[in-house]
Amino acid sequence: MRVRLGGRERLNAIILLGGVLALNSADLSSLGAIAGKLKPALELDNFQLGLLAAAPSFVAVFTTLPLGALADRARRVRWLTVSIAAWAVGMLLAGACQNFDQLLVVRLFLGAATAAAGPFVASLVGDLFWPDERGRIYGYILAGEIVGAGVGLLVSGSIAGVSWRAGLWVLAVPSAAVAWGIHKGLPEPARGGASRLRRPRRRGQAAGSAQERAPTVQEAVDESNAKPEHDLVLDRDPSRMSLPRASAYVLRIRTNVVLIVASALGYFFQAGVNTFGVVFVIASFRVSQPVATWLLALIALGGLAGTVLGGRLADRLLARGRADARMLVGGVAFVLCSCLFVPGVLSRDLAIALPIYIVATFMLGAPNAPVDAARLDVVPGLLWGRAEAVRTVLRTLAVAASPLLFGLISDALANGPRSSTKGLGYHASAHGLRYAFLLMLVPMAVGGLLLVANGRHYIRDVATAIASDAKLGAKRGAKKTPA
Repeated sequence: MRVRLGGRERLNAIILLGGVLALNSADLSSLGAIAGKLKPALELDNFQLGLLAAAPSFVAVFTTLPLGALADRARRVRWLTVSIAAWAVGMLLAGACQNFDQLLVVRLFLGAATAAAGPFVASLVGDLFWPDERGRIYGYILAGEIVGAGVGLLVSGSIAGVSWRAGLWVLAVPSAAVAWGIHKGLPEPARGGASRLRRPRRRGQAAGSAQERAPTVQEAVDESNAKPEHDLVLDRDPSRMSLPRASAYVLRIRTNVVLIVASALGYFFQAGVNTFGVVFVIASFRVSQPVATWLLALIALGGLAGTVLGGRLADRLLARGRADARMLVGGVAFVLCSCLFVPGVLSRDLAIALPIYIVATFMLGAPNAPVDAARLDVVPGLLWGRAEAVRTVLRTLAVAASPLLFGLISDALANGPRSSTKGLGYHASAHGLRYAFLLMLVPMAVGGLLLVANGRHYIRDVATAIASDAKLGAKRGAKKTPA
């Protein structure tokens, strides 16, 4: 991997940034993994479990935007280190809680600790890696989300058989390791890509050649003859924009709005799976919690493969001149995912459902890297942190609403009274969870169709972002040149 990615420095950056995202997903999946022990221990119903899953998102809604502004101005590596160390402390406190109210307060603290991840990681990716490789690189980094979810399921789920508290405490160890690794091993890049990491040369390509310098994204846009939207081309330093003005600007970029909506709908469904997946598998196939945990980890491998290969496919299509490749790959994958999950959710036979779930999860992971790379394409570089913060707030609202809606719908449609879904009432709520999953597939399919339909406008928005960066870069160069 070190050779393939172009050296130890690039590999370290990918592993560490992926580790940050892994901690976020491990948090939610660990809660789902220990749900079988946590529900009877604290006498929770599905709605209360959903509220615990959503609690970090409530806080993140208010803290992400200021942190996004900080990501465009401050030293990103330092702030990431602090936030991850705080997350480790939060996991230790969560395992010590004695009742629902205490655990809810700690979950709110965790939301504040992890809110920096999205804006800071996006800004660092944009300044460390080159535009035409962002889909592939994002695939590796976003694989951390799948790995983290798998670790949360396997480690916390296995240890939860002994103690649900230990299932939370154990995750403080990798978080401390990631914080130390970022502090010691991640460089703080210059703004605007001036210190991007050197990438491996293509076969037969000389250093400094035009092929190495010219981003494929710009080449594809130039070949499409797309013209920038002149009223959106920036002529003033956006780092001095107020937060409300910067937020308003990034929401005027039509493709950015479409990408935010589609991404939020995908994560909406994924959050429901992470929270209630173990409970659903136990109830549907009558297996033990350890078996359910390992089955979901196996299914998650499909998502891992989709996350890595989705970005690579989009970049290859882009290199062949398909300028809207990132929108196309993301949109088609979302639609296929929605279609494939239907027979899986309806099936009562594990031998039939398991391969369907693996393929469907592959499609669920495939849009992540192309969609995240496309957001960097359409936003000027000096606004990446705040743009990602805006996206994170809206995505966070979707993630927060998902467990609550899944819990409410599953309880409402469950066989038997609401009280029967408390504690060990797995089978009482299986019917409700099945219909909740089916209903939540519809918004994700709509998001995929929006991505495909917006492909042409994406090219124009990329041209606008390129024009803004070029104009701002020329002004910065003129200021540095003596009269």
